[in-house]
Amino acid sequence: MTILLDVITTAAILFVVAAGLLAIFGVLKIINFAHGAWLTVGGYCAVATAGMGLNPWLALPVAFAVGSALGGITEVLVVRPLYRRPLDAILATWGLGIVIGQLITLWFGRDVQFTPNLLSGTIEVFGIDYSFYRLFMVLTALVVGLGFAVLLEGTRLGLSARAVIMNETLARALGIDTAKVRLTTFMIGTGLTALAGVLLTPLTSVDPDMGLAWLIGAFMLVMVAGSSFGALAVACLVFGGAQTLVSTFVSPVLGGITVAVLCALVLRISPKGFARA
Repeated sequence: MTILLDVITTAAILFVVAAGLLAIFGVLKIINFAHGAWLTVGGYCAVATAGMGLNPWLALPVAFAVGSALGGITEVLVVRPLYRRPLDAILATWGLGIVIGQLITLWFGRDVQFTPNLLSGTIEVFGIDYSFYRLFMVLTALVVGLGFAVLLEGTRLGLSARAVIMNETLARALGIDTAKVRLTTFMIGTGLTALAGVLLTPLTSVDPDMGLAWLIGAFMLVMVAGSSFGALAVACLVFGGAQTLVSTFVSPVLGGITVAVLCALVLRISPKGFARA
């Protein structure tokens, strides 16, 4: 039973980490390689909040606000001129991630830091004491997934975003402000990523390279999922489960690369991944 819970909670954590990256890729059709830097920004928002003696839960809205604001600036100054040059956009966001990491190092130093737990203790599940916080991450993943479903299906922004995803030229001809849709999507994606960084802090230490460990796995999961959050959930469950099993029964080191390796194999066999038309 513990293994099953580990599989489910690992999948939930991967989904929360990758959701912001998928939101940006689905609409903008570019990969934000500064994704790891935004996770780190969220982690340091938690550090700053704790340093000021504030309630650690306040780090969540602070991180979302900071991530969104920085994302808006990035979209306007860095990403927008490169929409027609996706490879250049990848290089630009990768470079931006390095710059953000260096700025964080200058401000906070390279020391590993820890933050107060948002939730502590265990809860009994089917006769087993299990981490309350890891189970909370499952609820968080469900909220994020349902939130995006409601956003895409039940709001004007969501309808506009779906139109841009399907055919941006036609959407523009129908009067949709595609530039505004791109900006808003990028801000939501980066805000959610920074928020995910806060949620990771009870599970890992905070340092300037914190987000790099999650970048490749999130990138590969998004490549497999395409632009579908449903496909992302399936990918996280399948590959997160494989990671848990390999880490438990073979080696934690091999478990750390399981997601990337299996995603690469799936894309080699089926280039569309799990998001078949």
